[in-house]
Amino acid sequence: MFLASAVLASAQKNTPKSYIEQFKDDAIRIMHETGVPASIVLGVAMHESGCGNSTLAQHLNNQFGVKGGGGAVFYKRKKKVRTAYKRYDSVYESFQDFARIMTERSEFSGLAAKFTHFDYAGWAHGIQKRGYASSHKWSAQVLSIIKRYQLYSFDENPDDQPKDNPPTQLAQN
Repeated sequence: MFLASAVLASAQKNTPKSYIEQFKDDAIRIMHETGVPASIVLGVAMHESGCGNSTLAQHLNNQFGVKGGGGAVFYKRKKKVRTAYKRYDSVYESFQDFARIMTERSEFSGLAAKFTHFDYAGWAHGIQKRGYASSHKWSAQVLSIIKRYQLYSFDENPDDQPKDNPPTQLAQN
């Protein structure tokens, strides 16, 4: 019984709240650098990576399922896995690449001109319309995450927010 408890404790997963706390400052920084809303960066990352718990997020720091970069190799349960997904040195680097895709790739580059960093709903719908995900429910799922965890609060006056505390009470799991 003790061994099972120890194994479960060592395999602890990120919760939405812990993911937000850990990466909100990175998302806000990306917003200031690129104009992509922090709520979009966090909401899409949470959706695509299961709050950083997906295999790609755990082994490659890839929060968005971005392919390319010559492929990567990692080990999962002592088995070598070759993948076409990009490896990043950090979650922040993954966030930067997502923002670069949103601002520099031709299919998404018009979003920054069309929507402000306060219009997270416009961004979500625009990203879906331009083919980011094949699911017709994708933007609704991302918007649900943004609203449930009040990620939109990071888009408003982020310089006035204290670094230690979220601007509003985050919803519990």
